[in-house]
Amino acid sequence: MDENKKYFAIAITRTCGSGGGSYIGKKLAADYGIDVYDRKLLRLASEDSGINEAIFANADENTKKTFLYRASRRVYSGEVIPKESGNFLSDQNLFNYQAKVLQELLHHESYVCIGRAADFILKDEPNVVSVYLDAPYGFRLKREMERQGISEQEAVKYIDRLDKYRNSYYMYHTGRQWKNPENYDLCLNTESLGLDHCVELIKKFVELKFGICSSEKEIL
Repeated sequence: MDENKKYFAIAITRTCGSGGGSYIGKKLAADYGIDVYDRKLLRLASEDSGINEAIFANADENTKKTFLYRASRRVYSGEVIPKESGNFLSDQNLFNYQAKVLQELLHHESYVCIGRAADFILKDEPNVVSVYLDAPYGFRLKREMERQGISEQEAVKYIDRLDKYRNSYYMYHTGRQWKNPENYDLCLNTESLGLDHCVELIKKFVELKFGICSSEKEIL
């Protein structure tokens, strides 16, 4: 097999309150002995681009408060904007550098990525498993109320706002519908299956697709 194709990635997309993203991602990474990338990706993108990491982090937070992603689309095409351009620090280019890092990482290591539209960024790579995690709204509502110690009204506002942001972010950068099952290899209900069983099912899918077990970091 081509040396550049021996590693694998698990790309996880999740709705707010489904409970799966962080727990399942970290559990999978621990079982395989590989890294999990979420906000840590910002540091790598900063090192690659020379753009201060705080700019990446601030862009994450600021865009959640704006209507940027609802107004237009800048579908990722695989290129980064040069430094001499006036758009070098644009949200589009910050995304481009994160995508570049994810693609390059796959030539050097196996990993789990949570969010970041990784399923789209890596869609042309054969050694990727994309997973969508969701649960009924009532389950997600109760979970956020308990997790944050907030009222039902506050939980509704929090879930709706974060889901709307993730949906808009995904559409802006990919041109695709966030909740479309056609985008993913696996769509799992975290309430009916449970988080640990979701982990085991994903690992079984990886085993069947690549012929490896959880003690292996590479595809032989």
